[in-house]
Amino acid sequence: MNATLLNPFTITHPTTIQTSLVSVASFARFDPSGKLLAAGRPDGSGVIWDLDTRATIRWCEGHVKGVTAIDWSRNSRYVLTASKDWNIIIWDLASPCDPPQRHTTIRFDAPVVAASFHPRNRYRSVVSRIVLALLSTGEAYIVDLRSSHRGRFELGGEDDGDEKRTIMTTVRFDPTGRHVFVGTSAGTIEVYNTRTKSLIARHRIVGAGVIKGIVFANGGRRLATNSSDRTIRQFTLPTYPTPPEQNTTYESNKCQIVETELEPTHRFNDPISKVAWHAISYSPDGEWLAGGAADPAAHKIYIWDISNDGQFASALDGGREPLLDVHWHPHAPRLASTTKDGNILIWHCPSPERWGAFAGGFEEADENAWYEEGEREFDLEDEAELALRKKLQEDEDVDIVGGIEDSTSTVPLNDVTPGDVDLEWADEEGELDRKDWRMKIITVEGEEVY
Repeated sequence: MNATLLNPFTITHPTTIQTSLVSVASFARFDPSGKLLAAGRPDGSGVIWDLDTRATIRWCEGHVKGVTAIDWSRNSRYVLTASKDWNIIIWDLASPCDPPQRHTTIRFDAPVVAASFHPRNRYRSVVSRIVLALLSTGEAYIVDLRSSHRGRFELGGEDDGDEKRTIMTTVRFDPTGRHVFVGTSAGTIEVYNTRTKSLIARHRIVGAGVIKGIVFANGGRRLATNSSDRTIRQFTLPTYPTPPEQNTTYESNKCQIVETELEPTHRFNDPISKVAWHAISYSPDGEWLAGGAADPAAHKIYIWDISNDGQFASALDGGREPLLDVHWHPHAPRLASTTKDGNILIWHCPSPERWGAFAGGFEEADENAWYEEGEREFDLEDEAELALRKKLQEDEDVDIVGGIEDSTSTVPLNDVTPGDVDLEWADEEGELDRKDWRMKIITVEGEEVY
């Protein structure tokens, strides 16, 4: 079989709305397989959508205030929801009930504005028990639920000096999980080592103001920031040193802090309306960057072509409902954008039908043309010879096991290089999150299931 027969067209970026999901949501996140969508609602619930059937399949009802963040485990079994009610709940979607069973509840002393799982998952059968959280008070914590490392560690809590401490406004793991990147109200990005929780770098961004959001391209070498000066900046990150081995406590591990000024490789903004940005998101291959405009009278998504020196590609118009959030599909040219009224718009790139891709030698004609008959095209064949040829073709071995590798399946991250203490530390004591788990089908009493 040929993979191009299944996907014969070159697809770039989303161009039109495929469907709209009425969910009364503030934001939405695709799962790693791209088949499910989780949405956080202001009433404290989270809803899971099946994108194939466009139906809700689970309701995560456990918070008493609005959901502020959602994250998926690598194989989509566990869902993390953070809320203004000071709690983070991890849900087990493999449980045969709706709402799903609570796997873990983490409580803080202030509303949680952002939270995520550690991205490391070496063996496919584990989900990280390391959670990153940002509170409304401007404090960031790494919560380690593993028995041998259990604790709640504040990032930047050990800083000393005469400088006034800045407020942390956004936090994010890098794709490898080695570092935590923190945006501050002073226009700086602080880099912490996940294992030692120590500050290893501080980057100043000239003219940025408050850092509102951070996203990484695939691979983690490129980073984009959304700041209060209404400009999106892209940077190429340097290589950071590895802190020394832990001895007893992470406070005892001191290393030289890299103090540099990052120079952006690209700047993106709207030169006409000078609009601010609610959210930014990279495409899976990192070649496209989407920015959700904070326009109070329109639903606008701007897309830039990073592979073409960051040139502006297109502006998607979703109507007059203002945009709140935008998120790119993990594998396909699709976007999920959320409106102020709570609707989720799914964007895609429609492909024109090209029948020539499914029949060898078939050519589409744009206009009438004279057909030239081949010399023996319509000659009669000997039936015995034709039957023999068909029989020989039936005897040929056909590979029905190999087939085409599913590009949407989750793949493990690179194996740990011997001596890589950061990744070896992160791989300890995982939780079961097998790829072959199945979600139970729950039916409503009295309804017929076909």
